[in-house]
Amino acid sequence: MQVTDNRRKITVGIFVFLGLAIFILGIFTLGGQKKTFVQSFTVDVIFNDIQGLKAGNNVWFSGVKIGTIKKIQFFGTSQVQVFLNIEEEANKYIHKDATASITSDGLIGNKIIVVTGGSTKMPFVEDGDRLQASNILSTDDIMKTFQVNNKNLVDVTADFKILSKNLVEGKGAAGALLADQQIADNFKAIVANLKNTSESANRMAVQLNTFTNTLNTKGGLADKLLTDTSVFNQLQASVDQLQKTANSASALTENLNKASAKLTQSDNAAGLLINDPKTAEQVKSIMNNLDGSTKKLDENMEALQHNFLLRGFFKKRAKEEAKANEKNNKPQ
Repeated sequence: MQVTDNRRKITVGIFVFLGLAIFILGIFTLGGQKKTFVQSFTVDVIFNDIQGLKAGNNVWFSGVKIGTIKKIQFFGTSQVQVFLNIEEEANKYIHKDATASITSDGLIGNKIIVVTGGSTKMPFVEDGDRLQASNILSTDDIMKTFQVNNKNLVDVTADFKILSKNLVEGKGAAGALLADQQIADNFKAIVANLKNTSESANRMAVQLNTFTNTLNTKGGLADKLLTDTSVFNQLQASVDQLQKTANSASALTENLNKASAKLTQSDNAAGLLINDPKTAEQVKSIMNNLDGSTKKLDENMEALQHNFLLRGFFKKRAKEEAKANEKNNKPQ
């Protein structure tokens, strides 16, 4: 009887020991997952909306879990202050200008906080520091964007349905082109005309190429003009002569213009004769007087010829003139 009681006590003791061992192992296991027994420091972040974040959620850095959310409390009027419990080993990677953002562990997983390292020029973060919050699109925002995109896609699909219906019914230019055989034939004719025009342009290009090759024929005029310096110099000399002639013509024209301008003025003899009626009358009077004087001179010469004193002189002169005329008129 006593032996049986001892066995029972030993059995109970063994079960109690195994239970304590399992309990202690569970505590250490959970503590290791929650980083309970790891040295850590605390920083906080101020968010406008924590999107369902809870205490105990994980904190990640570069895809590695570095801590957990220690506490969440309201801050100010409508913001939320979140305290992060971060391992001491991660201190040498996180700088004072690091940022923290809320995201999800997968598409529909638990909310987590992701910390960025910040600039290497800044000192490392310390216990009690505050990280800057970085707002990124939440799952709700993404779903709202999907809803807007879906609505736009429905609108586009509806519009395309109407467009395809109009095309089938032959409405509009494109629909008429697809449904109306006459328009299709006209379009084919236009394409054929364009093809003919393109072929004509190609033939013209070939002919133009042939013509240019002809211009480049050795000994031709164009070849001499382009390559023979003597021909070019002669042509240039001709152009210079033409330029001089043109300059002379311009000078002559200018002189004629000046002379014609003088004729309209009264400060010269020609202009005075043309423009002054009084001078013209005087010139006419002088001409009439000269005419009268000439007639009187002729009469006086006639009278002198009949004068007995000079009659012999005039007869002798007349004979000499007659002999000279006969000598000139004799055949050689």
